Amino acid sequence: MTGAEYPGRVHPEPHDELRTASFRDLDTTTLYAILRLRSEVFVVEQECAYADIDGRDTEPGTRHVWFERDGEVRAYLRVLREDGHERLGRVVTAKTARGAGLAGRLITEALEIIGNRPSVLDAQFHLTGFYARYGYEPSGPEFLEDGIPHIPMIKPAPQPAR
Repeated sequence: MTGAEYPGRVHPEPHDELRTASFRDLDTTTLYAILRLRSEVFVVEQECAYADIDGRDTEPGTRHVWFERDGEVRAYLRVLREDGHERLGRVVTAKTARGAGLAGRLITEALEIIGNRPSVLDAQFHLTGFYARYGYEPSGPEFLEDGIPHIPMIKPAPQPAR
């Protein structure tokens, strides 16, 4: 038997690999890929000129979570520690990877990292239902950020069973 007879079995199908790291554990190639993805989506695609590199990526408690395939970062988010709770932010999926469920898998992984602590995020308004599937609920009024409607959301800490 040759590879030509069974082409699907010669090379495994590419798959997305989940990665998690602190800032100091990110290698420069991965950091560059993360920043590139965030820039491509938030600055170019969504036409929002803002300071994406805000100094929070390097904070000791920040966790970077992403899916990578063949060296390409396809989806990403970060988890920050802030005022007694965790904050999810910079949730982004590459245009070529949308619809593959990566954002939901990232949220699930982030909630594993967060554990039983409360967490917050600022959702683009049209994604409120998406985050609600993971237990987030609106916690304040809608606001504009870079011309895009957002809403603050919270996922309270689980209450012990009585």
